[in-house]
Amino acid sequence: MKKTENQMLVIFGASGDLTARKLIPAILNLAQGGHLPNNFVVLGASRSEWTDEQFRKSVITESRHLGDELKNNHKKLISDFCNRLFYHELGSDQDADYGPLKKRIDELNKTYKTDNNYIFYLSVPPSAHELISKNLHEQNLDDESDGWKRLIVEKPFGYSLETAKNLNNILQQYFKESQIFRIDHYLGKETVQNLLVTRFANSIFEPLWNRNYIHHVEITNAESGGVEKRGGYYDKSGALRDMFQSHLLQIVALVIMEPPLSADAEEIRNEKLKALKSLRLMTDPETLHKSTIRAQYVSSVIDGKKVKGYREEEDVDLNSMTETYAAIKFYVDNWRWADVPFYVRTAKRMPTKVTEVVIHFKTPHHQIFKDSGMNSKDNKLIIRIQPDEGVLIKFGVKVPGQGFKVERANLDFYYSSLVENHVMEAYERLLLDAMQGDATLYARADEVEAAWAFVDPILEYWKNSDAKMYGYSAGVWGPKNADDLIEGLGMWRNPSENLADDPGFCVIC
Repeated sequence: MKKTENQMLVIFGASGDLTARKLIPAILNLAQGGHLPNNFVVLGASRSEWTDEQFRKSVITESRHLGDELKNNHKKLISDFCNRLFYHELGSDQDADYGPLKKRIDELNKTYKTDNNYIFYLSVPPSAHELISKNLHEQNLDDESDGWKRLIVEKPFGYSLETAKNLNNILQQYFKESQIFRIDHYLGKETVQNLLVTRFANSIFEPLWNRNYIHHVEITNAESGGVEKRGGYYDKSGALRDMFQSHLLQIVALVIMEPPLSADAEEIRNEKLKALKSLRLMTDPETLHKSTIRAQYVSSVIDGKKVKGYREEEDVDLNSMTETYAAIKFYVDNWRWADVPFYVRTAKRMPTKVTEVVIHFKTPHHQIFKDSGMNSKDNKLIIRIQPDEGVLIKFGVKVPGQGFKVERANLDFYYSSLVENHVMEAYERLLLDAMQGDATLYARADEVEAAWAFVDPILEYWKNSDAKMYGYSAGVWGPKNADDLIEGLGMWRNPSENLADDPGFCVIC
């Protein structure tokens, strides 16, 4: 277990929703689990005219996000935790002097002996990154001559390859790349990390993890909700930018990467970079037409209730051409994955909320039981990321009785069965890693740019061509013609909420 050194966490945008909803609950859980160092404080910073006490009320004692945590935790733990929380008002002026903030940090550092170790968490829009990092630099708060300094930034990491490069250049102008932690909460999920263990720690999988034994790979990210109150943001982003470029390509990288030399953070990130650079870029219109599908959900009735279509959502353009469904077929240009198709889709207003990776293995070359009911029942390894987190293997077994009728059986593992272990939430794990200086699950600048290099031509094609925007009724598995991407294979695996339940459809409850 790595040591967590004394330190201070400074959260910019502390009066925002993310701080109360995710960050403070994650830190409270770390405190409950005994993961915080003896000398640790949180300093919230934003424009709101709050005192220390008002900040504590907002994120702890009167927080609507901490009902069960406040009930289940000892009063002394809550009291001690509140005493570690402080607040500094930055003022409404965009060019406000950070001198007073530096003074407050120095005072807290001296009083609570945090050893000049600081994490600056930018829970703010990307447009504010340059100003904050510049002001921190001018106050020498990036200087590691006495204690380490780290900068955590939230996605989106740019809007295109060009804007991602600009953002990286801005951050690297004031902080070293080794100090910058780009947080992607999907990588904090245990089942995402388990991809590495499943692959590289098991001799029953590692020898088979290549084009000789794998027919195709399928990744689904489905959300049952719509854009809710995020219509203004989402209409400028879309499914490809919001989910595929960041979360899903990171998962793809973990699936296709070569074995790293060690479990060291930089070794793993080096291999992820190579993986992303090996994705075959699609630039010609014919390939893009055959290999990409975009769609929007339209109004429908679910369980007797009318559901709005995307263009009816608040703050969405009535003529919007922003996709809420994106399905991409692509290839990887290296020895391991040559000619193995990858199918990745992400969408809103699906029948259920689910994210999973499905490895489809090839059928045996000599099929002595091909007439026994095993046809179209390939072996599958299903890694469920959410919900019902776990791993499922589908394989053939003989049906009892005469003859050799074959049926498919399940061999499964569920994280919920590990009742003796606390499975950390994504932000808990990622914050603790940053506190310990472990960047394994954080995206590096070159990874981000490699992902954008793959996505940019698709976005450009969708923007400047006659590529169709399809519609699908809210509550179904996307447009029917999306199955055409999976040539000769039938259709996508449409998973249910339960890992082992594979009926091919979902009942909306």
